[in-house]
Amino acid sequence: MRPLCLLLLCAAALSAADFRAGAARRDITPREPVPMWGYGDRRDALSQGTLDPLYADALVLDAGGTKLAIVGLDLGRAPAEPSLLRIRARILKDAGIAHSFIAGSHTHHGPVLEFTDVEGKGKGRFDATLRYYREMEQAIAEAVIEADSRLEPVHLAAGSVELDGFNSNRHSKLEPKPRDKTLSVLRLDTAAGKPLAVLVNWAAHPTSIPSKTMQFSADYVGALKQRISEAMGAAPVFIQGAAGDLSTSRGGRDFRTYGAALGAEAVKLAQSLAPKPPEKPSLQMKEDRPRFTPRVNLKHPFTRMIYEQAFFPELVRNYEDEYENGVRPWLTVALMNGDIAFVGASGEFFSDHANRLRQRARVAHLFFFGYCNGYHQYFPTIEGAAEGGYGADEQVAIAEVGAGEQIMNTALVWLYQMQGRLRVPAETR
Repeated sequence: MRPLCLLLLCAAALSAADFRAGAARRDITPREPVPMWGYGDRRDALSQGTLDPLYADALVLDAGGTKLAIVGLDLGRAPAEPSLLRIRARILKDAGIAHSFIAGSHTHHGPVLEFTDVEGKGKGRFDATLRYYREMEQAIAEAVIEADSRLEPVHLAAGSVELDGFNSNRHSKLEPKPRDKTLSVLRLDTAAGKPLAVLVNWAAHPTSIPSKTMQFSADYVGALKQRISEAMGAAPVFIQGAAGDLSTSRGGRDFRTYGAALGAEAVKLAQSLAPKPPEKPSLQMKEDRPRFTPRVNLKHPFTRMIYEQAFFPELVRNYEDEYENGVRPWLTVALMNGDIAFVGASGEFFSDHANRLRQRARVAHLFFFGYCNGYHQYFPTIEGAAEGGYGADEQVAIAEVGAGEQIMNTALVWLYQMQGRLRVPAETR
């Protein structure tokens, strides 16, 4: 793969005071009725109000002028590429932020994000949704820019714990079923010791609310973030993990009760941490877009008919355009302070991708961000694809079999290069 950008190394001899962070939030709930994302049986039916608001939660990290934005969205996926590129251009221009993880929580009660301003692909029939895109882009960019304006020296700590009874494998019929039980937290405090932000990374589908409920909701993620805010007074940021084959294990709890219980676990973990100034502040980032052969031809008349029956024409036509020249997911990797890794990928990755990457990366903490910087459907493991079933078959796992493993291997190589354990090829320096 040819990288889109060079590996960025921070300047040497940074002091702890050179590591800063800031956080901000914006409401991104649609104000007009629009089609909802996540369930095919809704087709193009319009939303009917709001159950609870959708937010964009932005965290900006700065190591000696090298900046990174992490944005958690109460949306089914990250914004589509035209929106993503406009957001990134704005935060680069107004805040000098060249690198970002912009990720959806994967709630199935957010708006459709795939329309384009073209006849038959959104324009004319779904103009309210197109208006929403501009509002969403502005709100996300403003959250990042405000977070950047609030940068201050911080202390930090990361931790993780394995939780039982909070998620389950919804795909495999084989035992033992793969499952990522890792709840990871990054806590950032002001220099005075006041909690500033808590980043939470967890993997489980937010599909707790029936598809017939046509109201916007953050699902369990909203209750989780509320619990963190109330308990710690910190800005909460939630990023979904490798949840392609994972559901929540609610045990009779509704989505609010589940979210509050998971939030309590995140608070317990965050409060057990002892933030301190980083000894060697640094941020290193790299990003690329590999190309994979599609397993299905969406332009074939019969295939198109099947997809349009399952969803609706305007949505499918935009997917046709996106995959015409192959499946091109985004892979974004960052290494912070030499031992905290962030790996983001634009799809629904099966849980063993994250499990294996953590085992192999040999860093103190690894946060895996799914649904990040775009959305390119499911990425099952090879074993999952061989087993088949929803999430593993070509109807929704469009990229060639093994694409997920190739992406994880690339992320692993980059992390070792960033740690100085592998040589960076001269042509990519």
